[in-house]
Amino acid sequence: MSTGLSVLGFDVGQRRIGVAVGQSVSGTASPVTVLTRTGPDFDWPRIDALVADWGPQAFVLGWPTLADGGIHPLAADIDALAAGLTARYRLPVHRIDERLSTHAAAAHPLHARRRPRPGRRTHVDDLAAQLIVESWLRGLPRR
Repeated sequence: MSTGLSVLGFDVGQRRIGVAVGQSVSGTASPVTVLTRTGPDFDWPRIDALVADWGPQAFVLGWPTLADGGIHPLAADIDALAAGLTARYRLPVHRIDERLSTHAAAAHPLHARRRPRPGRRTHVDDLAAQLIVESWLRGLPRR
């Protein structure tokens, strides 16, 4: 019996990185957390803990594209995360077009049910990562 493929997905932003976990058996994903960025580096201790907790066999990164075909300002950050994931964990890293995933996440019913703490906003980054992973899983060949 096949257990399928488990993946961790990332929606990389300038200030936050949404993380989701998905698996190929059901073709579904779930939001996990939002990592805060304090500069160009990544929170490798938290990413290490996520990898240890979820045991993925691959990573999926959202790859934003511009309407005019130009290079997105986050491309270098996404490439850096992909290189770091490859070097640290020796697992495949897949990129998928994630155009408008944040807008779709903001309209997602799960986001509507979230309640912000007083004086704080709710973030959609982990939901955007969920949509990225689910989109990638839909593209996998079915047995």
